[in-house]
Amino acid sequence: MSDTVLVTGLSGFIASHVSAKLLDKGYNVRGSVRNLNKGARIVEALKEAGHNTENLELVEADLKSDAGWKEAVQGCRYIQHIASPFPIEGPREREALVPEARAGAMRVVEQGLGAGAERIIITSSLVAMIGQAGRGHKMLVTEDDWSDPDWKALGAYAVSKTRAEKAVWDYVQRHDLQERVTSVNPGLVFGPDTFDNSGASLELIKLMFSGEFPRVPKLAFPIIDVRDCAAIHVAAMEAKDAGGRRLMAAGETLWFKDVADILRRAYPDAKKLPKGDMPNFILKLIGVFDSRVKAILPDIGTLHMADAGYVSALTKVIPRPAKEAILSAAESLKSQGKL
Repeated sequence: MSDTVLVTGLSGFIASHVSAKLLDKGYNVRGSVRNLNKGARIVEALKEAGHNTENLELVEADLKSDAGWKEAVQGCRYIQHIASPFPIEGPREREALVPEARAGAMRVVEQGLGAGAERIIITSSLVAMIGQAGRGHKMLVTEDDWSDPDWKALGAYAVSKTRAEKAVWDYVQRHDLQERVTSVNPGLVFGPDTFDNSGASLELIKLMFSGEFPRVPKLAFPIIDVRDCAAIHVAAMEAKDAGGRRLMAAGETLWFKDVADILRRAYPDAKKLPKGDMPNFILKLIGVFDSRVKAILPDIGTLHMADAGYVSALTKVIPRPAKEAILSAAESLKSQGKL
C-alpha cells in the first residue's frame, strides 16, 4: 500500500492546513470535496503558498451519500476524516446536524477500515467533551470527558460532534479495532487564513472587529493555532502510541475579553472592538432570537482548561501562545480585506 492519505473536506480550514503538512512531508494526498470545481481553488491556493501539489488529487464525495467513498479510500494507508457540517447559523433543532455528521463519519470509518487503512484520524471537537451540566466556574477537561448529547441545553453542533464521535468509538470497540482510530478534539481554532477558507473558524475575530457585539460573552476556551492543530493531526497518524486515544488540540485558555484586549492593543485604530463582558441576562434575551447565542449559553461563566500535556508527549507538538494564534488570524484577515 502506498503512502497515500485521504483527507476528507480538503477545502476546509483545518483540512487544507493538514494537507499542506502532508504534502511537505512527501505523502500522496487524496482530497475529498463536494464539488471538484470549488476544490480546485484550494489546490491553487496550496500551490500559491509554496506547497508542491503534484502528489495531490481530488475526488468528489459527499457525507450525505454513499457514492464515491468506497473508491476514495482505496489504496490509502491513512485517512484524515475532517469534514463535518458546521453552519455559521446553527439550526434550532438539536439533532438537525446529527444524521450527516454521524453517517458521514461511519461511512469513512467502515469503508476505510475495510480497505485496510492503518489508522484513521477523526476530527471531533472539544465541544464533544465539555458539554456537561453542573460544570461550575472552572472545568479541567480530560481525555475521558464526554459531553452529554441528551442534555437539553446543548446546541446542535455540539450534539452532532458528540454523537458522531461516540458512534465511531462504539463501532471500533465492538470490532476490537480501536488501535486503528484516533480522534483529535480541537478547541477554539485561530491562526492564519493562509488559503482564504477560514469559514466559521475565524468568525469570532470578524465579529469583534465589526462591532456586532460592543461587549463580549463571558466565555473562555482553550485556543489552538491551526498550524499546531494540523501538526497534531499528522503526528496522531504517525505516532505508534496514539492509536485508540482522544487527543485534545488545545493550548492556552483565554476569556473572550482577553482576546479582544489583545486585538485592541495590536489595532488601536479599530474603534469597534468590544470592551468588557456582556451581562448574562442580555445574552439570554438575545438567545431567544439568535441561535448562535443560544448555543453558547451553557458555557457562559465557565473557565474551560485542557489537561493536554499527554498530547504534547505523544505528538511532540507544543502549541504556540494564544496571542500569536489570535494576531496571525487577524493579520491574515486584514490583508484579505475581511476586517
